[in-house]
Amino acid sequence: MGAVEAVRPVAVPLLEPREGVPAVVADQDGLERVIAAFAAGSGPVAVDAERASGYRYGQRAYLIQLRREGAGTALIDPVGCPDLSGLDAALADAEMVLHAANQDLPCLAEVGLVPRRLFDTELAGRLLGYPRVGLGSMVENVLGFVLEKGHSAADWSTRPLPEDWLRYAALDVELLVELRDALHEELETAGKLGWALEEFAAILSTPPKPPRADPWRRTSGIHRVRNRRALAIVREVWEARDKIARERDLSPGRVLQDAAIVELALSPPKTPADLQALPTMRGRGARRHQSAWLRAVSRARALPERGLPEANLPGDGPPPAHRWAERDPEAAKRLTAARAVVAALADEHTMPSENLVQPDSVRRLAWTPPEEPSAATIGAALRALGARGWQVELVALPLAKAFLRLECKDDD
Repeated sequence: MGAVEAVRPVAVPLLEPREGVPAVVADQDGLERVIAAFAAGSGPVAVDAERASGYRYGQRAYLIQLRREGAGTALIDPVGCPDLSGLDAALADAEMVLHAANQDLPCLAEVGLVPRRLFDTELAGRLLGYPRVGLGSMVENVLGFVLEKGHSAADWSTRPLPEDWLRYAALDVELLVELRDALHEELETAGKLGWALEEFAAILSTPPKPPRADPWRRTSGIHRVRNRRALAIVREVWEARDKIARERDLSPGRVLQDAAIVELALSPPKTPADLQALPTMRGRGARRHQSAWLRAVSRARALPERGLPEANLPGDGPPPAHRWAERDPEAAKRLTAARAVVAALADEHTMPSENLVQPDSVRRLAWTPPEEPSAATIGAALRALGARGWQVELVALPLAKAFLRLECKDDD
């Protein structure tokens, strides 16, 4: 007879905030009242932000939710209240609790809300080995409540915001501090609290990524574009689309889909009739700016050879791993060994490999290892690549041993 599985309690749907759905704060008087209430509150502050990804240009916040013991929940409209530096000052000493902080920190910084101390419940879940780390899954598995997630992809630039959307938004921070407290205790029990605190500090101290040099190269499907003239068309159309999207405050994909940009490059139209015959140009949105697309294609056609983009830009890192075996067989062996070491250690400590060491760091280390691999030299290399102290402590010596074993085999 097999082992009897533990009966899991039925999760309870969370349908209504404890104090009801608060009114949206959209003016300075209302904001001053929120600042006073949250300054008088105690403990960590739960923070969340709703954007309009897929609808509006950029990643600005269109609603910010906060909750704190003694202050309740506040819903702030950053369109009406674009400067939250006063709230930021009032919360300067508070720990802020976010879920997947990297997603929200940039748009919070835009309105002046910058945590000094952070607890990221998603990252805590990863370090603890939870298989599903979305907010809904974590609240259900840790606290036993079901969050309604139906409005996560909504257009939060809508005004006025519907009542059921506001309820959803308020519920997103309703249990975030309780989730933080439970995960803090689990991290402490597992001996991983120090690791988590290092990770949270690293998130706050990492500067924003600089803008990409050639963002148009991220166009989905660009791998189908084989020659430099066609790449020039992708670049010109992408830049025309970006200008229109910025001016109209629309998501670029709503102005023209990536698939249409690639099709324009592969089958360059010369006339409006040519353009309208393309399958991806049959929608109203694509046709509305057809003269802009035709001008962009024409500009690319007229470029001299020296003005065409390079087919492949040299990267600042190792080549793709599938090419290593022929380009540098020894590096390929190191990469295989390093990946095996990291996977085994991640399994031992119950966390995803990428949270133990970033895959890019593993590749760079394997491609260009220290001349004399040791725990000290590999640790220094990993630190230079951004690894935290706890990561170096766990992986440096095992990686050094793996690399030395390979060297010994080569000498035999």
